[in-house]
Amino acid sequence: MPQIIILPHVELCPDGAAIEAQTGESICDVLLNNDIDIDHACDKACACTTCHVIVREGFKSLSDSTEQEDDLLDKAWGLEPNSRLSCQAVVGTEDLVVEIPKYSINMAKEGHR
Repeated sequence: MPQIIILPHVELCPDGAAIEAQTGESICDVLLNNDIDIDHACDKACACTTCHVIVREGFKSLSDSTEQEDDLLDKAWGLEPNSRLSCQAVVGTEDLVVEIPKYSINMAKEGHR
C-alpha cells in the first residue's frame, strides 16, 4: 500500500503527515479522508484550481493528467512542473511526497485561511 507524506502546511497540516493510501484513490480524497481539509471548491469536478498540490516525489507514478486539468493548472498560483490538481491525481503504487501550496486562488479571493 503506497504512503503519501504531506509536507508541513501552516494551517492545514502544521506537523506534516504520513498517510496510507489505496492505489486508485485521488490525492484529494486521501487527504480529506484523513482530516486534512484541502480546498476543493468545485467538489472535485476538475473545474477550479483550489486543490492544487506539488508532488515532490513519486510524480511519474500518478495517473496522467488530462488536457482539461493541464489548462486549469495554468491558472494555479505557484505552478511548478510537478503540479497537479489533487482531485485528478490518482495514486499509483509508489510512495508520494506532496506539498500543499501556501495559497490557493480561493484563499486570496475570500481572504480565509
